[in-house]
Amino acid sequence: MSDTTETDYEVGQDNVQILGLDVHNPVFAVSGLTIVAFVFFSLVFREQATEFFGWLRPALTSNFDWVFMIACNVFVLFSLLLIVTPYGSIRLGGADARPDYSYAGWFSMLFAAGMGIGLVFWGVAEPISHYGASLGGVAVGEDGLRTDWAPLGAAAEDPQAARDLAMAATIYHWGLHPWAIYAVVALALAFFSFNRGLPLTMRSVFYPIFGQATWGILGHVIDVLAVFATIFGLATSLGLGATQALAGLNYLFGVPVTDGMKVLLIVLITIFALVSVVAGLDKGVKRLSEANMVLAAALLILVLIVGPTIAIISGFFTNLVDYAAQLPAMMNWMGREDTNFVQGWTTFYWAWWISWSPFVGMFIARISRGRTVREFIVCVLVIPTVVGALWMSVFGGAALDQVMSGTGQALSDAALELKMFKMFEAFPMTGILSFVGIILVVVFFVTSSDSGSLVIDTITAGGKTDAPTAQRVFWCILEGAIAIVLLLGGGLGALQAASIATGFPFAIVLMLMCVSIFIGLSRERRGK
Repeated sequence: MSDTTETDYEVGQDNVQILGLDVHNPVFAVSGLTIVAFVFFSLVFREQATEFFGWLRPALTSNFDWVFMIACNVFVLFSLLLIVTPYGSIRLGGADARPDYSYAGWFSMLFAAGMGIGLVFWGVAEPISHYGASLGGVAVGEDGLRTDWAPLGAAAEDPQAARDLAMAATIYHWGLHPWAIYAVVALALAFFSFNRGLPLTMRSVFYPIFGQATWGILGHVIDVLAVFATIFGLATSLGLGATQALAGLNYLFGVPVTDGMKVLLIVLITIFALVSVVAGLDKGVKRLSEANMVLAAALLILVLIVGPTIAIISGFFTNLVDYAAQLPAMMNWMGREDTNFVQGWTTFYWAWWISWSPFVGMFIARISRGRTVREFIVCVLVIPTVVGALWMSVFGGAALDQVMSGTGQALSDAALELKMFKMFEAFPMTGILSFVGIILVVVFFVTSSDSGSLVIDTITAGGKTDAPTAQRVFWCILEGAIAIVLLLGGGLGALQAASIATGFPFAIVLMLMCVSIFIGLSRERRGK
């Protein structure tokens, strides 16, 4: 098999060295200056920014929800197909390559980077939201369109059916589809870097399609889009994390929930991320990710023990069955009447995952040398889906048990960011559970930020993985600034709008990526 692709392009050949930096020209300048300008104008014209974000999200989701639905279905089918084809035996890095990390270290890093903050934020909030909407049944407005937020046909006045539908919808948003997005990007980057000797940048993935044009303007556009998608997707998660952490601090210690406190919290956690970024991948990110997984596992086990243990365990298997049963209907994009659910939940999630995909994909690629394609897909797609379903079953199941037993009215009424802490009130060790939850959010915040900074730096350094530390520091600070600006300029709605706006063009990029992967694997199989 061939180790290199038929190109004489060298990593970093378009880079410029200035003021101690080593950056790609023009990707670093265009992406950096554009984002800095965005931060400046959003702060100066805050009212206009709020109005713009309020318009942007519904404009995109109402017109292009079908694009996201089709694209993400393709990613799932494509990934599953690779498992059962002969291409699954191809090893990333060549036949003699061996993994750099143990399964425990590898899985901890990819899972912590993949969706840490989101699981903590939505683990209780989403099942409760879907349950309430489903139990309320279908509501139709004067124009004949549905106004409820329930998935599919709802489950009016049927608590058990509403529960099953709520958990199926939740796992749908955290299962095969998001991890398939990550798997496609990570596999493409790992294969073309480790097996074909191309730079570890998004543009390299498209060499089989665009040839030498990959290194020109077309490649610049792809890499700049990757930077935009990554930094705004990260900012969405960082904003959610800060909102939930502050809600928890207010709940436990009476810390005031103000814009100033949100800004202070983001600044403090960004400083922690900076420390991890400076420490590097092995010392900083790896150790922090492993510690985070231990903490997450401890919280999950605690909730499992103090909650309705038997109901949660049996519910986990029931939830997987319900997820599989509802999956075909959930995946359908034609003739759907549950418009609010499709556009307000699913489209936002798919755009959010897509905007995260350059960051998570490149991070997973960097730590996945030595795995076979089949091993890679199973571990990046199937196992995290099961673990995500377990997390949602424990937290969502415990919350739904309270609501369905009639003791969870305060939980139902609580704000999204406060629902997890309200659920803990019904358990022993409430304070300990809440404090561990806050720490978990903060550490997930840090691991996402430091991992993202490493990845953005690699893209804007022309594929170099050993660029000066100052560049990673710059991007880490900018991520925090974006999160602050979006929170001040419209809160959760602004965060979601930014994710969808950057995820939309990248959905098209990822569709092309599937074609490129197929071409690359076919050539590798033929020894070309």
